[in-house]
Amino acid sequence: MSVERVGVVVHRGRPEAVATEHVVRGWCAGEGIPCMEIDVWRDDARRRGGREEADVAGNPDLIVTLGGDGTFLRGARIAAKNRAAVLGIDLGRVGFLTEVPAADVVRALDAVHHGRADVEERMTLTMRASRVLEVPKDIDALMGYGRRPMLPPPQVDREAEAAAEGWGVALDVTALNDVVVEKLARDRQVSLGVYIGGRLLASYSADAVIMATPTGSTAYSFAAGGPVVSPRMDAVLFTPVAPHMTFNRTVVVAPDEPVAVRVLAHSGQGAVTIDGQLRGVLHAGDWLGVYAAPRRLRVIRLGPHDFYGRLRTRLRLTDAPATAADGESPPLFRHDGPVPHDLAHLHLSLADRGDAADGRSGGEGPPAGDSHA
Repeated sequence: MSVERVGVVVHRGRPEAVATEHVVRGWCAGEGIPCMEIDVWRDDARRRGGREEADVAGNPDLIVTLGGDGTFLRGARIAAKNRAAVLGIDLGRVGFLTEVPAADVVRALDAVHHGRADVEERMTLTMRASRVLEVPKDIDALMGYGRRPMLPPPQVDREAEAAAEGWGVALDVTALNDVVVEKLARDRQVSLGVYIGGRLLASYSADAVIMATPTGSTAYSFAAGGPVVSPRMDAVLFTPVAPHMTFNRTVVVAPDEPVAVRVLAHSGQGAVTIDGQLRGVLHAGDWLGVYAAPRRLRVIRLGPHDFYGRLRTRLRLTDAPATAADGESPPLFRHDGPVPHDLAHLHLSLADRGDAADGRSGGEGPPAGDSHA
């Protein structure tokens, strides 16, 4: 893609992010490309929804985020509104979404501008609700949000068929990680009827329920005991948090199966958060449905995304003590020889396919005669 306009989202609490912003602006100036900072959390500025942020910034086709996963999510909600691509510069500590080191920012921008970067698409979520969401005026006191400006409640999605009878209100929402309904008061759990594909799964009394994408499987859902799911998949993960019932497992749902929650009559209020941002409150009788969104997020990659290598390093996975006598396992598992025709459908990096086609091994494969590959 040829870059026409750049938006930058900066974590101003980190000096390295501010320093890297100067590098980005210098590159843009050298290329004659307009650059604008967007989505700034200033105490004297109101926060805007993603679509308005994109419009104010002149609808950039590339958004560069300088920070960790939280900063990336701030950029992603804006980029998804106008099909912009997101380039995440990694200045975080434990995140999974950003991966380009600050030292490589110029190389990354050059690669994007000259069409040498890969664009990976990630599934996102959207939703409909029984009514337009609202945030109570006393929410700051209830949840301690007075420290920073809040995002406004989601607006009606004018591009959707908002008036579809019986389907509620289409909300202008794009969630990359998750949509969460959680208890608003510490002393009252939220009670919800949960429906998958239109059928009642169970009624839960819990601290929260999470509807997550595969990208979000390593975020709140993971912390609540949910599985790690490849971000290349399309699926919706339903994970309850501290439910008062025996069945506390995650249910992995096909992307075309809707997940809906209805607040039961004697429930406490439920706070709706989208990618960690409070966006509304549900009362008894309210419902919302969460669906795979028609729009996907476009993420810039400079090479193959080593999700499982990052999983090992970022979560500091350690090998079982009982395997110490066997020595360290090789870091890669590759085979010699061309890829067999019956395995041609496998997702292999170009390096793996090149090594195999040239008869070279990029690492250790199974021993000769071992049929358990």
